[in-house]
Order: sequence, then structure tokens, then C-alpha cells
Amino acid sequence: MTVAPGLKANEMVSNEIKTISGYKTKSNQYNNMCGYRAPILKTVRTGFVGVGNRGYSNLNQMTFLDGVEIKAICDIAQFRIDEAQQLLQKRGLPTAGVYTGSNDAWRGLCENPDIDLISIAVPRGPLHARISVYAMECGKHVAVEVPAVATVDEAWNIVETSENTMKHCYMMENCCYDFFELLTLNMARQGFFGDIIHGDAAYLHFQKIYEKTRDNDMWRLEESQYHNGNIYPTHGLGPVCQIMNINRGDKLSHMVSMSSDDFMLGKNVAELASSDPFYQKFNTDSYRGNINTSIIRTEKGRTIMLQHDTTSPRVYSRIHAISGTRAAAQKYPLPARISVGDEWLNEEEMKKVNEQYMPKIVKRIGDMAQEVGGHGGMDFLMTWRLIDCLRNGLPMDIDVYDAAAWSVITSLSQWSLSNNSRPIEVPDFTRGAWQGNQPVDISLSEGGNTSVKKSIN
Repeated sequence: MTVAPGLKANEMVSNEIKTISGYKTKSNQYNNMCGYRAPILKTVRTGFVGVGNRGYSNLNQMTFLDGVEIKAICDIAQFRIDEAQQLLQKRGLPTAGVYTGSNDAWRGLCENPDIDLISIAVPRGPLHARISVYAMECGKHVAVEVPAVATVDEAWNIVETSENTMKHCYMMENCCYDFFELLTLNMARQGFFGDIIHGDAAYLHFQKIYEKTRDNDMWRLEESQYHNGNIYPTHGLGPVCQIMNINRGDKLSHMVSMSSDDFMLGKNVAELASSDPFYQKFNTDSYRGNINTSIIRTEKGRTIMLQHDTTSPRVYSRIHAISGTRAAAQKYPLPARISVGDEWLNEEEMKKVNEQYMPKIVKRIGDMAQEVGGHGGMDFLMTWRLIDCLRNGLPMDIDVYDAAAWSVITSLSQWSLSNNSRPIEVPDFTRGAWQGNQPVDISLSEGGNTSVKKSIN
């Protein structure tokens, strides 16, 4: 590699990364969607694209909220549509319109003029971005499951479309609404940790993704055949990015990534293929490594360690460790704990911290969220907050820049791995606006008036 005259070493790496990675850098921001207040929607008319496991759960959360009308559902599997309609009937709600019959039936739902918000829960890949862009172009706000995009170009596409249409592209990262993550975010806002130095984030979740699903849709296994790197980064990364004010005072600068070999998936699939012809097409030696570790540096000099592992047997963990100049926090292994100095706070001290710093959203909705369910209540907190923001014209906690920056780690980690773990820049999707954008406000100083239906069954 030849160094251009006058370039310092760090400039050489930066310029090379931009050329090799092939991503485009935009210079102009059409409209800043961070802090954007969309016109108030007194009633949020909602359509659902995908009502499988996650889509059905998202639909269920919505049925408990006043100020929401469920107008339509879309899925290619009739049994899922039937189950969704049965849920609406159980809740005493009107039957929803149905879009089905083809793989692009979602286009008709997006074009429906009687819908304000489209909830997207389809298998990961290009459909997340494709449906999100089309929905925004049709004048709808979007709530899309994680990760929001699969490539850097898709990330730029959702950013540009959101800015041009002035429609929210909200990524449904439920882990940002888990109670301890909200507690540590509020503590960071109030300076408890001092200056934030480092965060550990992960998605460590043993899943037998080679087992047949109810409809034989093996998208998780197929994804693991063709994509190395961190293919599911946002659960651990999102809460840490919010604590570090990423896109709102700091930004992700660059990263490196490294993966182990595959010691699990290929062997398990080969064994299954020996007795079941269904697995023959999955019997390859191209499976991604079992665990990926990526290191990210921010513009302000903070660091993040991010891991992904869904194949090796281990206890579930998102780690969620925060290190500051005054104190630290760590959620896993449970119970979640806070340390000041080199000792954990005792039970009585933790109780006082929870009383002082637990944010108002948990005190307002937490008990109801746990009653409704959904990953301990964080799903319901997320859904309630999304609808409350739309009904009060409030900025989104997770905007399109967050959706792009957190999700694009998948593509960038793959690039780094393919280039012997070399560093790669993270695009600045805000195009410099991060320097003036304000941190996420979880104080409920505005809004908070979306009521919850009393009957839960």
C-alpha cells in the first residue's frame, strides 16, 4: 500500500477505509430528524406488516393502549392472520383489514390512506429497509424491528427518506426500555457515573437456530450461512449509545471486528442432514464464527466492547456494563449492580439508588408493563412510549440516525473481518448535527397522558 505524500498514518488509514468500504458520505442534511416533532396524532391508526412471533407480540402490546386503532395486518401465512384476528376479537376490537396473497402485499397496506403508523416485523435483511422506505414515501411513520438495515446504503436510504418525508423511522429496540437500562441512563444524565469512559454490550443468547420452525422458515440459519460478523448488534449497543449520547453530543468514530471459527453450527447441521433430507441444502462449511467481538471508539474518546453469540451454550447476557470516572454499573450476571470505587453497593444502598434515580416512565407504567408482559415489561414500555410520543408530537427516543448507526455495525463488522480485522469508519449519518443535537429526554416533562386499558386478559 502506497502512502500519499503528506498524509499522516491515521489519515492514510481513514482515507483507505473510505475507499475500500465503498460507502458513500453525504454532505447535506435535508431536515434534522433528531428532536423533530411531528404533527400530533390524536388517534394513531396502525398497520402491521408481519404478525409472526415479534409482530404478534407488538400487536398484542397495542391492544392495551387507548388512542390506537388497529386498521390492517399483512402476512403471507394465513394461520398468522387468523391468530392475529382472534387476538383482536379476544380484546373486543374490530377485525383488521387483511393484505396477503403475495410477497409484496405489504405495498398495498403502505398505500392505505387510513393508516398513520406501520409496524414492521418481518425476517431481517433487505425487507426491513425496503418496507420502511416505501412506507415513509407513502406518508406513514415507521416502527421497524431490529436491526433496521442490513447494508450501509440501506442506512443512508432510510436516513434520506425520513429527512425528505419528515416521517419518523423508529427502530423498536426494546432493550433501551428495560428497567435497569433506563435507571443507568437516568443516572448518567444526572452525573452519577461522572464522565463515561467505556461500555460493554452484547447479545449472548444460546439459540438452537437449526431446529425447524412451525412453518419451516429457516431464515436465521440461512443468515448464519452467508453473513459473518455481528449480525444482531442493537440489543446491547442501543442502551450504551444512549448513555454515551451517541448522535447527540458524541458519535461512533471507527471500529474493528474479529470472529472465532465455527465450532458448532456446521457440525450440528451435518448431523441432522445425515438423517433428514430437509437439512441437505443447509449442509455447508460456510457458517459464520460462533462468537464475534467488535471494539468501537467514539469521537470523544470513549470505547465500547460489543459481542454476539447465539450458538454456544452459555447463560443469557447483554452484559450492559458502564464505566465512569466516579462509578460503574453492570447488569449481568444478575442481579444488576452499581459500584462506587471497587465495591458494590449493598442492598440498602441499591434501594436508595432505585428510589432516587428510577425514571418517571418506569414509575408511571412499570407495574402495568410487567402485568402485560413482553420481556419483563420492556416491550410494553417501548410501545407505550412510541404511541405517547406520536399522540403528543414529541421527539422519538430512537430516531432514524440511531437506527442507522446502531444497525450498520453488522455491515461494518463484516467488512472488518473480511479485511483481516482492519479498522473501518462508522458513517456520520447526522452529517455533523450530532454536535448540537440534544440528549434523549426520558423525564416525561411532556406527554405521558396515553392511558392504558384496565382489562388485561
